[in-house]
Amino acid sequence: MRISSRAVGLLAGVALDALVGDPRRGHPVAAFGRVASGLEKKVYADSRARGVAYTAVLVGGTLAGGVVVERAVRGRPLVRAGVTALATWAVLGGTSLGREGRVMSGFLEDGDIEAARGRLGHLCARDPAGLGADELARATVESVAENTSDASIAPLVWGAVGGVPGLLAYRAANTLDAMVGYRSPRYERFGWASARFDDAVNLVPARLTGLLVVAVAPRGRRSEAWRVLRRDGASHPSPNAGRCESAFAGALDVRLGGANAYGGQVEKRPELGDGRSPEVADIRRAVRLSRRVTVAAAVVCAALAGARDRKVRR
Repeated sequence: MRISSRAVGLLAGVALDALVGDPRRGHPVAAFGRVASGLEKKVYADSRARGVAYTAVLVGGTLAGGVVVERAVRGRPLVRAGVTALATWAVLGGTSLGREGRVMSGFLEDGDIEAARGRLGHLCARDPAGLGADELARATVESVAENTSDASIAPLVWGAVGGVPGLLAYRAANTLDAMVGYRSPRYERFGWASARFDDAVNLVPARLTGLLVVAVAPRGRRSEAWRVLRRDGASHPSPNAGRCESAFAGALDVRLGGANAYGGQVEKRPELGDGRSPEVADIRRAVRLSRRVTVAAAVVCAALAGARDRKVRR
């Protein structure tokens, strides 16, 4: 039986990310961000139509570039596997996510609240002013849970389905959401398309993330993770984040959600789970769970890629 070069590439990319993490300099995602910022300066207007065009040009252009690369390596399985591995490594962020979680945990374990407040922006846009250790821990656990899908599972799903074009286009869409998708006076209309498109491409990956959390939950927590996912997954204002956060809450026996401050405005979000409030020690537990979910997703998506390749060859 022939081995799927796409499946091999995805697994190799996950291994690369686990071993070396993100490149310190010259990260392709950072380069894309600079291009996106430059284009925004030229085309910005308080207009949904402009935002749609902005999103279409950047995501479409990235997708087209991936198609060109994929076609260039067609019929060369070893090269295709290598290119897929490099693309997977470039778009994955699971190792960096875990590193940020551990950094936050270290600051809080040392009692350095100010350093933890200053670092929180690496994980989320929440206002850290006035947050104590437990609230910073909750913010970190929630960010690890939500970003497990964005950083790892969604790229792998789109890589399994669409190869290099899928990997690159997903990361482009997710990066644009992070740049202009936030609701603010400037981006309320211009960022609408980026935000909605990111919601769409994460619908399946977020739900797969929730199911994988249930599958790899600590012993004795699987049924509770499944119960909380089913009960609370749809109560979050995001169509996707609640699936990830509720499953994590059930698996870790904590209660997520509550009041969060963003840009001076306080949002009261539904509580997810029935456990206690998160504590500092729960950050490392969340990071370990995120890592297990990523490994499980790599296996599932490699199998999906292999099945797809076999179907195409028939």
